[in-house]
Amino acid sequence: MLKGSTIGLRARHEDDIPLLHAGLHDDVVTASRASVRPWRPLQAGSQALPFVVDDKEPDRVQFSVVDLEGGGALVGAATLWGIDDHNRSAHIGVELLPAARGKGHSTEVVEVLCHYGFVVRGLHRLQIETLADNVAMLRAAERNGFAREGLLRSSAWVMGEFLDEVLLGLLVRDWKPDVSVSRPS
Repeated sequence: MLKGSTIGLRARHEDDIPLLHAGLHDDVVTASRASVRPWRPLQAGSQALPFVVDDKEPDRVQFSVVDLEGGGALVGAATLWGIDDHNRSAHIGVELLPAARGKGHSTEVVEVLCHYGFVVRGLHRLQIETLADNVAMLRAAERNGFAREGLLRSSAWVMGEFLDEVLLGLLVRDWKPDVSVSRPS
C-alpha cells in the first residue's frame, strides 16, 4: 500500500467493485463527467465494469483509495493510465465516492499518485485532463504543482452538451515531493 497522511492507495479488492459500481458508475451524471466513453448501464459482476482490474493491461494501474483515519474504509478509485514507458509519461485519474468529496482527499490522492509515478515507476511527466468546471480536481492538481498547459475547447460531450477541458502537466523536475508519503507496504 502507498500511504499519504490520511489516505492510502491499495490493490483493488473484489469486495470494492460493487461499492465503486454503485457509488460511481450508477450515478449517470458523475460517471458521464468522469469518462470519455458514453455511459451505459452495466450489471454488477460484468467484466466491462470500469473498476474491474485487468492485470494484463500494462499501461494502466488501478488503486482503491482508502481512508486511513476511518479504519481503512473505501472512499474511491485512483488510476495511472496511458502509461508510456518509452516517453516515461502517464495520466492521472481520481474518482471519489460522494460521501468522501469535499474533504481534501483529491489533493492527497494526486500527491500519492505523483509519488507512485515519479518514484516507483520512474516517470518523467504526469498529466491530468479534467472538465473546466471541476474546481476540486483543478485545485488538487495545482496544489501538487501541476501547471495549466492548455484549454481543450468543447472537447467533452457530457449529458447533451460540449464542455471545455483543462490540460495540466507536471514534470518530475518541478515536483516537490511530500516526505510524509510512504514507500509501498
